[in-house]
Amino acid sequence: MEFQLLLPIFTFLSLAFVASQAVLSPDAYWKSVLPNAPMPKAVKDILHNEWIEDKSTSVGVGKGGVNVDTGKGKPGSGTNVNVGGKGVGVDTGKPDKRTNVGVGKGGVSVSTGPKGKPVYVGVTPGGSPFIYKYAATETQLHDNPNVALFFLEKDLKRGTKMTLHFTKTTNAETTFLPRPVAVKIPFSSDKMPEILDQLSVEPNSKKAEIMKKTIKECEEPGIKGEEKYCATSLESMIDFTTSKLGKSVQPISTEVDRETQLQKYSVSEVKKMGGEKSVVCHKQNYAYAVFYCHKTSTTKAYVVSLDGVDGTKAKAVAVCHTDTSAWNPKHLAFQALKVKSGTVPICHFLPEDHVVWVQN
Repeated sequence: MEFQLLLPIFTFLSLAFVASQAVLSPDAYWKSVLPNAPMPKAVKDILHNEWIEDKSTSVGVGKGGVNVDTGKGKPGSGTNVNVGGKGVGVDTGKPDKRTNVGVGKGGVSVSTGPKGKPVYVGVTPGGSPFIYKYAATETQLHDNPNVALFFLEKDLKRGTKMTLHFTKTTNAETTFLPRPVAVKIPFSSDKMPEILDQLSVEPNSKKAEIMKKTIKECEEPGIKGEEKYCATSLESMIDFTTSKLGKSVQPISTEVDRETQLQKYSVSEVKKMGGEKSVVCHKQNYAYAVFYCHKTSTTKAYVVSLDGVDGTKAKAVAVCHTDTSAWNPKHLAFQALKVKSGTVPICHFLPEDHVVWVQN
């Protein structure tokens, strides 16, 4: 299903700011809080290009609309966003690299590059297999590639062969918003009419249903022993994680050297990371990058080197849960592995755009 939504989502700046201010870019905030922690690929891939430098962002609101400059005063180095009566224009400051955004009755469409090729962000319905209070649906049991990502901890050893399919969320092109923008956009069930109106999404559409579901999952209480939080910006993800684990942390994500289909892999190396505490952040289906983060004290994290039959090399992050007694007895993992809740440690690999944080 196609979900045509603005990737940088600067459209909302006209609503977000009432005065000029200067803020750190997400990349600069990372460096200020976690100077010794390399940024994992899963995070780099969804930072807007203009935020991946140590820049500040100046936001000015005046009669001409909203202007955002992320540059350092050099021609062509910044991002200028102007909101006026003729629509929204996002200029990345690079020749032939303008992004034109049109907002109309049909919703929001985005075209990028010199040829104006459309960029579509796909979102599909269905519960996340990484939310452990839910029972598996029939669709998940029969059609979901994530079924293959669950396995038993006893199988996490060199020489084990697994049939796997590493995937990203269906809205993989969505990017992080800077926190000053994200906090001004509603993200709650009681604000759905306002959210849908701002995004030009029809209230009774499938798109609206998916967005409502994501927010509902974020608002529901977690299982026993789980501390959860939905991060709508990179900065808020950093703050939640460091509040639970401290600032001496290492974030890691799965990396696969090519796009692949379901195939057999052999485990060549297993390396344990950190202790028993971790924060795992799962990318959600939404209009911009939102992560469902949860912390438990009964998890282990590993980096697993895998060799695919077609020559693919993967360094996959595996998270093992040593206590599953609070999970839904009909969760996908139990049905896929034919085991009961609370009986054996259950592990799963993380898709490429998810992140696990461990203590150093």
